[in-house]
Amino acid sequence: MPARIIKSARSWIGTPYHDQASLKGVGCDCLGLLRGVWREMIGPEPMPVPPYSRDWGEAGPVEVLVEAARAAMQELDVAEAHTGDVILFRMRQDAIAKHAGILSGAGRFIHAYDRTGVIEEHLTESWKRRIAFAFRFPTPQKVTN
Repeated sequence: MPARIIKSARSWIGTPYHDQASLKGVGCDCLGLLRGVWREMIGPEPMPVPPYSRDWGEAGPVEVLVEAARAAMQELDVAEAHTGDVILFRMRQDAIAKHAGILSGAGRFIHAYDRTGVIEEHLTESWKRRIAFAFRFPTPQKVTN
């Protein structure tokens, strides 16, 4: 399944960045990319997505993105994450996790980033040190692609 996840995620490359959107070729943010891959790989989204802020420095007692991921996917130790897995980033040490991407192999990941849209890039040391959580998509019961 990892190869199919990467194929799906790569099909989003070039989609412009648009906050809180999830429409391939039209616009998405990092969560919108994950939502789109989920719909293509698994089926209907498992829960509604409430409005959220763009503030990567947002602090608080509740890891909203992490809790939603825990409800829908298998949590992994970050060191166990591999191609096709979701990684969540804490952009500031004292902030909650607010960015997401999909590992695409060979030290690379796919994500949606402000001003660039959906891209695949190297998982540099700067990105690696921000990884806070990792998750695996569930195995679909019935493949629809």
